[in-house]
Amino acid sequence: MSWLRRRAEPSTDDLMALAREHAKAERYDEALAIWEPLARAGHPRARNNIGACFAEGMGIPRDPALAERWLSLAAEAGDPVGQRNLATLLFKGEGVEPDHPRALTLYRAAAEQGDAISQDMLSWMLLEGEEIPTDYADARRWAERAAAQGIASSMTRLGMLHHNALGVARDAEAAAFWWRLGGERGDADGQAMLGAALILASGVPRDPMAALAWLLRAEAGGSALAARFLPTARAALDEAAQQEAARRAAAPLPAPGPLPAFPGVHA
Repeated sequence: MSWLRRRAEPSTDDLMALAREHAKAERYDEALAIWEPLARAGHPRARNNIGACFAEGMGIPRDPALAERWLSLAAEAGDPVGQRNLATLLFKGEGVEPDHPRALTLYRAAAEQGDAISQDMLSWMLLEGEEIPTDYADARRWAERAAAQGIASSMTRLGMLHHNALGVARDAEAAAFWWRLGGERGDADGQAMLGAALILASGVPRDPMAALAWLLRAEAGGSALAARFLPTARAALDEAAQQEAARRAAAPLPAPGPLPAFPGVHA
């Protein structure tokens, strides 16, 4: 009988999978009941998950101090999601002392393990982060790695690097190419910049109707960049064409174009 009981006990992987299903269904109490004993036994991802619940107030009251404690345990154990979530907590500084240099170090640790969201944030911080030395080459390298994993905001960032000649030669065609890839995958700023390129014929042939459609998508997606170009795009079209552009903007996004090959980049 003891052998049968041992065989019937779920594995740690089974328990984590069950907790994941509870969390997806927002049954956080049930998920936490599984994660807590695993976390106290040293399971890094369970520790991360408890920390994330404290950080966001999911199933338990929000407590940034406890979030930092649990996420630190996960990060110290090398869990890339724990490193990323702790970095985000320190980056935002909501309820804890902000620490951008430490956040950068944690994002880099997770990025080096292949975490795409961390690669994207690392790239952004190397361009715009507070207390962080700007490094265009490293920002581009990490944006390429994130883009290779389908992160749309990194595709848009690559377009900006080419557009503004940041660490690379200015290349309007490359900028428009990356904005299209980011825009097709839902990045609102990529949509806005592609719309601008289409109305200004920068790197792509001028196409006022397509430009307005992309700019309207960008505006609906919350991009502050769209407003600057919308009047020019509307002025280039009559009322019927503007209505057609609006119809296109409301339709599902076009199928994303294929990503280029990145030599030496392994997603």
